[in-house]
Amino acid sequence: METYTWLRAFADSWHLLFMFCFFIGVFLYILRPGANKVHDDTANMIFRNDDKPAGDDSPPSTVRHDEPKEAR
Repeated sequence: METYTWLRAFADSWHLLFMFCFFIGVFLYILRPGANKVHDDTANMIFRNDDKPAGDDSPPSTVRHDEPKEAR
């Protein structure tokens, strides 16, 4: 039971302080001045290969009906 008491005291004091400092460090790392370009690039990554939205003028699909359809 002595080990549990020591670990509980450690978790309530020093580990709590460590986790708080780690949280503040991550928060400051995210808000650093040079990170804006990285965040914008990451936010727009899914649109990188889009030329334009598909319209009604797209060519008809050539999918054969005897083949199973793939999920897209």
